[in-house]
Amino acid sequence: MQENDYSILQETLLITQFLAALIGTIYLFKLKNSYWKWFSIYLIIIFMQEYFLISNDSVNYQTKLTYSVFFGVPLQYIFLYWLYALKSLRNKRLFKITVLIYIVTVVFLSFFNELYHVLSLTTNIGTIILIGLLILEFIKQIKTDDILNFRENKMFFINLGLVLFYIGSYPYQVFGEELYENHFDIWDVYHTYFLATNCIMYLLFLASFIWGKTQQS
Repeated sequence: MQENDYSILQETLLITQFLAALIGTIYLFKLKNSYWKWFSIYLIIIFMQEYFLISNDSVNYQTKLTYSVFFGVPLQYIFLYWLYALKSLRNKRLFKITVLIYIVTVVFLSFFNELYHVLSLTTNIGTIILIGLLILEFIKQIKTDDILNFRENKMFFINLGLVLFYIGSYPYQVFGEELYENHFDIWDVYHTYFLATNCIMYLLFLASFIWGKTQQS
């Protein structure tokens, strides 16, 4: 792909994040008695921080990187651990363990590596933990009637989006730098997939509000 094509996909991603945040805002008051209101707030925060990081040229790269390592990316992983381990799987111990492993990894690696490498390494660890939770959620769904009523299951849409993005793009996250330097054609395919499935993920998040039923606990 050409550089211009990447820019188009990046802009499309921001639009899909905005749409997901917008729908989340519309549904926010309808969800006030449910823990799903926090999913709405999560999407609003994600759009705001992505817009800030992309459009704010007055903030230097190092500041943006520091923000991503210690707040932006951890926010995403910890929220998803909360949603999966604590709310869907209802396992408080699993939630505490996943969060502890992730936070300790971020803190430990930050003492011995450049921030760029810390972001890459912690993203890998965070994704491995999330993949484990995705598998547990999938097992839970196939053992119940949730998989049969997938059109009304909010977690089905969210699960599908996360699987497409996080699992599908995991090789890109792990070997992205090496592929860019030695196998650019493969990197190009993965980078395109990374951006495209990121867009699809937020559209599926949006769909979860429109078609998914809400639990009240």
